[in-house]
Amino acid sequence: MGLFQKAVETYDAHLDYVGRAIDGRQMLVPVSHIITRADLEIALERDGSFSTARAVAQEEPKIPIPATEESAGRTSGPCAHPLCDQLCYLAPYNKKKHTLYVKQLASWADSPHSHPMLRPILTYVQGGTILADLAGIGLIALDEKGAPKNEKLLVRWRVHGIGTPHDGCWQQPSLYRAFQDWYASSQGENRSLCMITGVQAVPAKQHQKGIIPYNENAKLISANDNSNFTFRGRFTDDSQAATVSYLASQKAHNALRWIAAEQGASAVFGGRTFLCWNPQGVRVCHAAGPFGDRSKVVTKPSDYRRELKKTLEGYRSQLPEQNHDIVVAAFDAATTGRLSLTYYNELRSSDYLQRLHEWDQYCCWYGWNEQIQSPSLRQIVNCAFGTQAEEKGQARLKTPDKLMGQQMQRLVACRVDRAHMPLDIVKALFHRASTPQAYDPSIWRVILATACAVIQKYRYDVYKEECNMELHSERDDRSLQFGRLLAVMEKVERDTYDQNETREPNAIRLMSMFCRRPMKTASMLNEHLNNAYFPRLKTPAMRAFYRSLISDIFEEIKKAPESQWNDSLGETYLMGYYLQRKKLYTKKDQNNQTEEAL
Repeated sequence: MGLFQKAVETYDAHLDYVGRAIDGRQMLVPVSHIITRADLEIALERDGSFSTARAVAQEEPKIPIPATEESAGRTSGPCAHPLCDQLCYLAPYNKKKHTLYVKQLASWADSPHSHPMLRPILTYVQGGTILADLAGIGLIALDEKGAPKNEKLLVRWRVHGIGTPHDGCWQQPSLYRAFQDWYASSQGENRSLCMITGVQAVPAKQHQKGIIPYNENAKLISANDNSNFTFRGRFTDDSQAATVSYLASQKAHNALRWIAAEQGASAVFGGRTFLCWNPQGVRVCHAAGPFGDRSKVVTKPSDYRRELKKTLEGYRSQLPEQNHDIVVAAFDAATTGRLSLTYYNELRSSDYLQRLHEWDQYCCWYGWNEQIQSPSLRQIVNCAFGTQAEEKGQARLKTPDKLMGQQMQRLVACRVDRAHMPLDIVKALFHRASTPQAYDPSIWRVILATACAVIQKYRYDVYKEECNMELHSERDDRSLQFGRLLAVMEKVERDTYDQNETREPNAIRLMSMFCRRPMKTASMLNEHLNNAYFPRLKTPAMRAFYRSLISDIFEEIKKAPESQWNDSLGETYLMGYYLQRKKLYTKKDQNNQTEEAL
């Protein structure tokens, strides 16, 4: 029950926001209310006579309206909201629904918890002129029987002269409190132990839906099951399984809905929603998002680590230890009516920030523009599992929604729980980066850089091997040395191309074969270079430089036992290829101080 406890704590810490409309942000809904969109607005005088009406524009924000447990979860059966409702409840043509509405509103208006707005609204509805008034000014159309053609239009109320500074029923905090008090008094004296708060309170009979915007009809806690008896065999009735108080349920669901709306679509990946928050309201970086500002261009590993450290210190200053809790949760709807919590964790702010920092410190690599970045989790999933497709004339990688949600959760868990990078993702990226011919060149470059970042993170996780993203030509790693060799052979051939020539060199076209049978493929490529490309290099100095470099790399490779020369390469060959290629495409000036990309 940790999720609901933290959600209730969040609600209680933000009571100042309850019922307040803030531009561009969803309201934190009061207890015993739901948030919905009104279609019509009717203004009344203090005596309950009709004044004006208008259609509510779609761009106007949703409003909170009073609702009972039953009306908040109503489906096809008649059940009236206490104040704002559809025309089929407000007009007398539907006697059953209209009677339910009038009886409930009259009970509230006659109680000690009444409000000055209720009597004018009740008087007007009992007058039965609502359809004639709305049709008379052209807001609705009636059929031949005098019923509205669209009976599901929801009406909100204004009462002139009541309420300051505004006279809308949804703008009155006193009206919120009046309904809460009346509804609490009508719930009876039945009490049971709330497993969220640990106190004796009125139990909830139904729980809210629409917590996650992406899955509007799904519930986290299902209603009582009297048809399939899912609790049978363990309990004699459903209340023995779990009891949650009405107040705790309202607070928890309203808080979760508010958090999900605040984080918006940026937290939804493949239909799975990821939420990350501090219950006291301090803003935190999202577990599935970037750690800090990725727009800043950093091209040196030392500068990258320094910027990460500054980001960590900045976040720590915003999250003092007394506000230490960070909650990370993921939700997915297996069916249209059931919402499941697929991941949950609570961490201290110091641990949470340190883990995000460590992820970005080791899961990072150079981009094709030399900028060092940690690839987004979405990018990792797309590069490992996505298929190439054309979108607006450009190649893109797309991953099926279900797979995207599953893999995003795995990576979020790795990042937050400090778990090892999944080996299957490493292998998928290794395989894809080794088959450049299968992808558009721009897509393959992203896959290659992402693969190197993930490989670096994996090797740190498993072997505690730190890579400073710099090339060490004498490193005792056969795979890395073969990667260097491949980069040199590619560069030799490219140096003979005309300016506008775009075909891929033999080294790239044979990359898949190279990683499976490296020595055999390297010998074949070297022979081809000697016969066809070395003679075409511009200067003898270039030929001497490349021959010497290839010879030095072969010497490093042959330090390994001869029986291993032609074994399949490990994932570090991609890192060796990338770093050697980067060095070859960087030339230094005579003072050996500045670098310039060729």
